[in-house]
Amino acid sequence: MADITLHHVPQSRSDRVLWLLRELGVAVDVRIWPFDKSLRGRDFLALNPAGRVPALELDGQAIWESGAMIELLCERFGQLGRPPGDPERAAWLIWVHFAETLSQHAAACTQQHVALREDWMRSPTVMKIEAARIGKCFDAIEARLSGDWLLTGFSAADVAVAQAVDMGRRFHRIGARPRMAAWLDRCQARPAWAASQGGVGVYTQEFYEVPDA
Repeated sequence: MADITLHHVPQSRSDRVLWLLRELGVAVDVRIWPFDKSLRGRDFLALNPAGRVPALELDGQAIWESGAMIELLCERFGQLGRPPGDPERAAWLIWVHFAETLSQHAAACTQQHVALREDWMRSPTVMKIEAARIGKCFDAIEARLSGDWLLTGFSAADVAVAQAVDMGRRFHRIGARPRMAAWLDRCQARPAWAASQGGVGVYTQEFYEVPDA
């Protein structure tokens, strides 16, 4: 049995790794960290030198970057990935890592709306640009979907992208994207999604409006 510890902040990128572990049915010790300067402390930096979640301890090795975690966990436990030689391997890798493209825009909005606590620190221009970029990512997902999942069956690509959408939807509404809305509902109806939720998270609002310039 693997010895796994996930260092986790609810409503962050670490949600996608915890969700995947729940989907895989893998036992994990979850250590919850606050969304504050403790992530820049010596203890956490020893696990992730960028001072960001997630950090994963797998059999005594510290691993960071959620996309790398997803690849390693799918290889290790043999589910929800697409191995080398699989016809969907390239598409699987693209969508697993596309989640980070979307997450970067959501993270920029999170910094503006949440982390920067004084109005004078914030830029409505940055907020508008990054929210629009989230919308472009949503358009790409809507265009991709023709069936229930991003690939021919549910996979870790759905986990990664749906978690990123869950962050991004706080800054750009899903709106008239019916295929994406139905897909997100299917993802979040999965028991493993529910089992990965809980704890004090990053966000205090369901949606953050861009203020007038």
